[in-house]
Amino acid sequence: MAGTSANEQLFDHLVRSETRLYNAVGERLKAEHGIVASQFEFLRYLERHPQSRVADLAMNFAIGIGATSKGIDRLEARGWVRRVRNPDDRRSSLVELTPPGRHLAAAAGETFRTELETLVGSVLGEDQTEVVIAALAALRGALEERNAGLPAG
Repeated sequence: MAGTSANEQLFDHLVRSETRLYNAVGERLKAEHGIVASQFEFLRYLERHPQSRVADLAMNFAIGIGATSKGIDRLEARGWVRRVRNPDDRRSSLVELTPPGRHLAAAAGETFRTELETLVGSVLGEDQTEVVIAALAALRGALEERNAGLPAG
């Protein structure tokens, strides 16, 4: 890319790769499990962080609380999650997976890992993957420390 800085090139490759990966994984999850990638991400987060607040998910995914709450509403309507009383704060509730939600998260997780192995693992070796992980973890950490890119509301 003549005339563009390394940071511009990084941005372009990072964003375009992320979009293509997200879309491809989403298509596979939809075909095999009837869920979209964002639903899977919420299920996977709740699988790893039982009884989370909506605000916890919003912060992790850097999206607004309203959008997060609507996403949880959709999962709740399908019977995959439920809201329970927060014993530490009567004004908020905690979100947890239901048994069908746990089953779906596990099955979709297998599909997710298989698709990532096909799309990423077959292209990048383990050494390259570790380097990319370290670089992106450092970048994400710095962005989170600065509260950069959080939605305004």
